[in-house]
Amino acid sequence: MGSNVKGRTVLEVGADGVALITIINPPVNSLSFDVLYGLKDSYEEAMRRDDVKAIVVTGAKGKFSGGFDISAFGGLQGGHKAEPKPGYISVEVITNAVEGARKPSVAAIDGLALGGGLEVAMACHARISTPTAQLGLPELQLGLIPGFGGTQRLPRLVGISKALEMMLTSKPVKGEEAHDLGLVDALVSPDELVSTARRWALDILERRRPWVASLHKTDKLEPLGEAREILKFSRAQVQKQAPNLKHPLVCIDVVEEGIASGGRAGLWKEAEEFQGLLRADTCKSLVHIFFAQRGTSKVPGITDRGLMPRRVTKVAVIGGGLMGSGITTALILSNYPVILKEVNEKFLQAGIGRVKANLQSRVKKGKMTPEKFEKTFALLKGALDYESFRDVDMVIEAVIEKVSLKQEIFADLEKYCPQHCILASNTSTIDLNLIGEKTKSHDRIIGAHFFSPAHIMPLLEIVRTNRTSPQVIVDLLEVGKKIKKTPVVVGNCTGFAVNRMFFPYTQAGLLLIERGADVYQIDRAITKFGMPMGPFRLADLVGFGVAIATGMQFIENFPERTYKSMLIPMMQEDGRAGETTKRGFYVYDDKRQAKPDPELKKYIEKSRSISGLSVDAKLVKLPEKDIVEMIFFPVVNEACRVYAEGIAVKAADLDIASVMGMGFPPYRGGIMFWADLVGSKYIYSRLEQWSNTYGEFFKPCAYLAERAAQGAPLSSPLKQSKSRL
Repeated sequence: MGSNVKGRTVLEVGADGVALITIINPPVNSLSFDVLYGLKDSYEEAMRRDDVKAIVVTGAKGKFSGGFDISAFGGLQGGHKAEPKPGYISVEVITNAVEGARKPSVAAIDGLALGGGLEVAMACHARISTPTAQLGLPELQLGLIPGFGGTQRLPRLVGISKALEMMLTSKPVKGEEAHDLGLVDALVSPDELVSTARRWALDILERRRPWVASLHKTDKLEPLGEAREILKFSRAQVQKQAPNLKHPLVCIDVVEEGIASGGRAGLWKEAEEFQGLLRADTCKSLVHIFFAQRGTSKVPGITDRGLMPRRVTKVAVIGGGLMGSGITTALILSNYPVILKEVNEKFLQAGIGRVKANLQSRVKKGKMTPEKFEKTFALLKGALDYESFRDVDMVIEAVIEKVSLKQEIFADLEKYCPQHCILASNTSTIDLNLIGEKTKSHDRIIGAHFFSPAHIMPLLEIVRTNRTSPQVIVDLLEVGKKIKKTPVVVGNCTGFAVNRMFFPYTQAGLLLIERGADVYQIDRAITKFGMPMGPFRLADLVGFGVAIATGMQFIENFPERTYKSMLIPMMQEDGRAGETTKRGFYVYDDKRQAKPDPELKKYIEKSRSISGLSVDAKLVKLPEKDIVEMIFFPVVNEACRVYAEGIAVKAADLDIASVMGMGFPPYRGGIMFWADLVGSKYIYSRLEQWSNTYGEFFKPCAYLAERAAQGAPLSSPLKQSKSRL
């Protein structure tokens, strides 16, 4: 252990004969192996000492424990860390040392008891909590199941249905609900927590209160036949909602084992299954995403300079369309006063109306009280000119993608806004240097690219040019955090990171259907892979107008590798522009339900003849695996270019951008992580083969070729970063 000790437990014995064992491992008292071994040692000491009658377990500084130390997973998965034998913590420490102790123990819970933290608490003989403490088992979010007895004790304390709900949804419950469920025995205020727990432990000792070993409790368990029906229903739900995931089904199996064969047998099954899941790709992917998401706000050369973010107290948004109103909603929801500017009264009222509708939908869903609605909506003011911009700290421009209009706006902003004001654009593809061409304020021009709907989608792409000041980036990172977005800082180029990586997504689909593949089969295969929608359903949702405008940007800037098809422009000319016109690649009813359209065939045949192509028999009956590869390997190829050019600082940032910006399945780890699971050599060989058959669109980039030749991962750090940052 030496100096690498991570956390500890401290034992103090009071005059009342109660030993207080405190878990100390800031910031959330996570359970590292050092803490868990310390817990066992503390219990053994308490058993040996004659002056100890009973035990209270708590966490330092108002937090019981946030669960097992996730940073240890990497070492365990790679076999770099010595780990205890399977079941040692669960059986020897939690069950034998804590639950099996011959002196009673009570958990005093404040702040949070999550994952392993709650599992330790459930092994104590009673639990006292504060009303606002969060209790839950969120392990399934990381591709695992509870591994310290949670699958066995939670059903015995709250019943099978509620236990499955808590584990399968990973949602914690507050102390009050936990008390109603029987998960905790009493609720007290934080200042009375430890003293109440001490008295409770002595009451158990003196038989004034029950001494309960949760693992042997059966009064909350339904009879086996009824239990199997509940489990069967849960399995059906899981298979419907998460068909690609194995670990939720494993969780249900482990719960069943404990009900059928007893808690002890359940513990051993849990330990065995936990080991298998820990080493599976799903867990590796989800743990990677967990850390990658927390790493996006660390930008080398920017966030390590000790710069403090300046206060942003008032924001202006230009343009009240879909994006502008969504951005405004996100800002006022986080208590930023906003001025929304439009060109005329009609557009302004429409924009304010959209913001109001966004807030009202929250009230309808019970996420906001009517009082909070009034207070939030009052933060919004409308404007038709720049007079009220004289004291704003930040402006976000969200008008249509027209260079001349944006240039004119930025020239005006320079005149009216204060010198310190951040000038941000929500452009999705246009080069920021071009937008700011007519200004002298290049150091405060930055991209704040939100994803639609802006008040719901979690990603904020922060785009900086080679002239944007570090201070402005730090300021925008702070605003991003306050409005609850995950920010990813990227360099300035056409499409930035997300749209540029994914421009081949729809183009690959067009290439395939013009050569005989089926539109609906492609979308089905891609949604089965785990995307929220396939490339054609997505094109309908975005609208053909946007698809054509952004497509033109890529054709202009990357002519050698864009696939040029007349299919979408031809359909648009015929009044089919996607979901808004109720016709695109699909037809839509009044409830926005998409149905295949038999008329689509004639458009495909026409664009095929314009392109001078014929049907390729191999592509007509394309297996699902090949569809996924032909759609996603070009995306990987472009992601490699984005990384090699230094548009992104870390490959992990591209993983987060793909998951949060495009809905790439998090359980596959993001675009670069998934590509490394598939292997650079294989991806290179497939792209090379297709580029020989179908042309430049598939041609592997130099970076991918080099990594494949070395057999190296695509996401390993670049030797010399030519960062566009």
